[in-house]
Formats: sequence, structure tokens, C-alpha cells
Amino acid sequence: MNAASVRMVTRSRSRGSGSRQRAVGEEAAPLQRGEAAADVRKQTQARPHPHTIGWGRWDADVSYPGYVAQNNKKTWVKGLAGAQPTVTPRTCHHSGPCHCKQVRRYQVLLSLMLSSQTKDQVTAGAMQRLRARGLTVDSILQTDDSTLGMLIYPVGFWRNKVKYIKQTSAILQQRYDGDIPASVAELVALPGVGPKMAHLAMAVAWGTVSGIAVDTHVHRIANRLRWTKKTTKSPEETRTALEEWLPRELWREINGLLVGFGQQTCLPVRPRCQACLNRALCPAAQGL
Repeated sequence: MNAASVRMVTRSRSRGSGSRQRAVGEEAAPLQRGEAAADVRKQTQARPHPHTIGWGRWDADVSYPGYVAQNNKKTWVKGLAGAQPTVTPRTCHHSGPCHCKQVRRYQVLLSLMLSSQTKDQVTAGAMQRLRARGLTVDSILQTDDSTLGMLIYPVGFWRNKVKYIKQTSAILQQRYDGDIPASVAELVALPGVGPKMAHLAMAVAWGTVSGIAVDTHVHRIANRLRWTKKTTKSPEETRTALEEWLPRELWREINGLLVGFGQQTCLPVRPRCQACLNRALCPAAQGL
């Protein structure tokens, strides 16, 4: 197969009421079929997203379904021009003083458990309330279920999360001396922890890229852009499909980038295709 040129642009969240959203990247090129490559550019951020490790130039010789060929090269040339991720709450496990790495890792895991099916600002508020009481394995186990529920409410499925947090904290105390597991297999075995959370925990808490964290936004956008050889029906299928071609050095960034894009532009219902800077290269937007 030939190599390809892809230009993808996302919008960043405005920094204030009078701020203007700014696009980063070049004008979109027409979409064709084939393989692709990308030159990703980093935007300066006052407070970097915790999943971001920096943008840079990279080359790869990989198959990329959905895009096309240019000059018979297999060098990724213009793609994923990134914007500042818009996932405010996922910075919550970095805010506030925490001098113990083990406690920080535990807080990372809890913030991820709370974030499922929950808006960013709600997760951030819950984490702030928990930290105000001392957020450690011991403190959570000493907190009764009713109080814990009040602290995390109104996160999605808060009653179930009270149960999962208590069960997971007990397991961490008994089996891991209060720390969190250092492998995806052990993390997903914990109550209330799924594959996406496990990969994010590995990246943020342990600094290890174990795989692509695919949530509903990444799953939806990857299929709309036809970044998979065939339509995938679950986030795990999407993760496997993306990891087949996406260079490993982008595995960490792709979640934060697409989550922000999915929250602001590529919405689940009534996506803002007419205003999207990627309209020319997105198959789902064709004909609109």
C-alpha cells in the first residue's frame, strides 16, 4: 500500500468568556483511501493535561486504513494537529499537595473510578471534597458508606461507586500494602475498574504506556473517521484496531486529544460537522 497524508485539527477550550477558539494545523486535505502518517505539534499550555507527554515529529511504516497515499512514501506527514485537551477534571489528581507517591497513585485510581459516566467538573468536585478529608486507603476504609456517598454525590452511579471504592480500597490494603497494582491485568481485576481506567492508571500513576485508553469519545471518533479497518462495536475492539497502526509514541496522547474534541465538536448526537475543521477529511461528514 502507499503512504498517506492526513490533516486533523481539533479545537481547544476557550480560556475565558471573551477568548476565541484557535485552530492549530494546516488546511484539511481531501480524504482518500490508503495509509497515513503524521507530524504532531505541541501547543504551549500553562497547565499540561496529565496524559500529555509532548508532541514531536515521528516516522512510521504502518498500515492505516481509511486514508491515502501520497508520493509513494510511508512517512507520516501531516496529521493530528493537536489542540489543548479539554478534560479539566482529569487534572484533579495533580492538584493539591501530595508528597507520597503511593498516595498519589491511589488518588489517580479513585479519580478514574469516579470519572466513569460523570461530567468532568463533577469528578473534580468530588475529588476536592475527598481530599479535604484526607484521601488515603486508610481514610476511605474508615469512612462509612453514607458519608462517602455524600462526598462523591452526584457522580454517575454513585451508590455502586461507593461499594466499588470500598472493595477496591480493602483489596489494596490487604494485597498491595496500600499501593495500586502495576499491571493492567491486576488493575482490571479490581471492582469498578475497566480497561480504559487501567491503561490511564498505568500511564498517569506509573508512567508506563501499556495501551491506548479508549472511552466512548475515542471509540466514536475512531469509527467516524474510519480509523479502523471495519466498524468496531466496543471500546476494546477499537483499542485493538488502533494499536495495530497508531505509533506507540502517540498512544498516551490520543485519549486526551480525542476526548476534548468529542466533548466540544464531534458530539455523540448532532455533531457540529458544519463548524468542524476536519469536515473535509471525515467520511461521516460527507454529504452534510
